[in-house]
Amino acid sequence: MYKVRIFMREMLARDTMTRIELNEAEFNQAADATLVHIEQALEAADLDFETPADGILEIELDNGSKIIINRHGVARELWVAARSGGFHFMPVADGWVDTKSGEPLYAKLAALVALQGGGSIRF
Repeated sequence: MYKVRIFMREMLARDTMTRIELNEAEFNQAADATLVHIEQALEAADLDFETPADGILEIELDNGSKIIINRHGVARELWVAARSGGFHFMPVADGWVDTKSGEPLYAKLAALVALQGGGSIRF
């Protein structure tokens, strides 16, 4: 029964989101704007972060853990790696959503930061 609920939730999430097709330049522009927005929110929350390479953002939390966000050009997605797992976000008309759950990127990031001990962050 549990697997059926998970499958149904994923199917509903996929049905409610419509990926927008972006060419490479549009994707890079959208991803870069999103990463800048995340950096601004991190600064406002007084959280440490680094940008070790173009399209990569590493959030460094006080407990030594990290959350890594990177632009994945081939898939045209933003990927997030955290202690609780890896997440892929696809572009939709009003932002980015998790490809499995349909959860918005900023809501998921706020939850991941809080879960890993980084406190509260607002996007």
